[in-house]
Amino acid sequence: MLISDLGEQGILRLIQPYCLPNTIGDDGAILHPPAGCELVVTTDILVDGLHFSDRTTTPFDVGWRSVAANLSDLAAMGATPLGITVGLSLPQNLPVVWLEQLYVGMQACLERYGTGIVGGDLTRSSVTTVAITALGAVDRNKIIARSTAQIDDAIVVTGYHGDSHAGLQLLLKSELNKFTDADDLRAHRQRLITAHQHPQPRLDILPILDDLRLSSDRIFPISGMDSSDGLADAIVQICRSSQVGAIISRSSLPISPALSTVFPDTAQSSTLYGGEDFELVLCLPKSIALELVDRIGTGAAIVGRITRSTDVLLVDDRRQQPTIQLDLQSGFKHF
Repeated sequence: MLISDLGEQGILRLIQPYCLPNTIGDDGAILHPPAGCELVVTTDILVDGLHFSDRTTTPFDVGWRSVAANLSDLAAMGATPLGITVGLSLPQNLPVVWLEQLYVGMQACLERYGTGIVGGDLTRSSVTTVAITALGAVDRNKIIARSTAQIDDAIVVTGYHGDSHAGLQLLLKSELNKFTDADDLRAHRQRLITAHQHPQPRLDILPILDDLRLSSDRIFPISGMDSSDGLADAIVQICRSSQVGAIISRSSLPISPALSTVFPDTAQSSTLYGGEDFELVLCLPKSIALELVDRIGTGAAIVGRITRSTDVLLVDDRRQQPTIQLDLQSGFKHF
């Protein structure tokens, strides 16, 4: 069955069970941020052939990734989700089962993080497009912004980087899978593919930050953003917004065993510039950063520190490789 066989009302009936109760049916959803909180709004657009394809992602994966990308932006602001809206542009010849699996994937991700769909829009198009707006709430005293990094802050990453990019390469280039059939290599390859298809937005970090704030004897800002466009991009963006610089240590870069095993020659480049890992990059006092990394565990690391200079430098502690300046030219660019 195709989308054209259902018609608009049929599509809406198919979608409605995946939405939060008592939010669909009027011209808009009414949400209530908790007292003392600010509303955070973020939007992402995913286009068939650009952000997803049948070669790399099932419709379930498209649904999961589209939600994860938006929830990651909320986490990067310190916000907990209130709900999402979904705007769909669909070709008439799109199979109905594709649409249904898209919503199954979205719901699976949303349920994991305690939120759901509260509205959206639907239109006909020659290209499948999924546009999601996520709404969240953040205590106005706990907002994470890119512009508040302080001199000598430690730079923390909440997990491994480069795995998603490596997983995409495995999916796109079948010849890369012609390795030995050793169990450990198969497991490493699958971890990389899973990192690309089912990224985990780091909303779990927010309660840890709350605990660290409560246990600290001082008030401190936390600067940060997510690493959807790459680790190097995130660090440079934070530094530009805060009018500071950074020194990043090559030996501290969070490279997973799977990435270093399957792609040893390009692991560092993927870690810096791969993108779509949806981890958080946070700048905060070193003593707090050390506790944060300990609480998060595997994959989390302090990769550098904020400096007064506006240069963002990648240095080799062993002095075997030259110091290079990181910029926004090598990572993912939409245009």
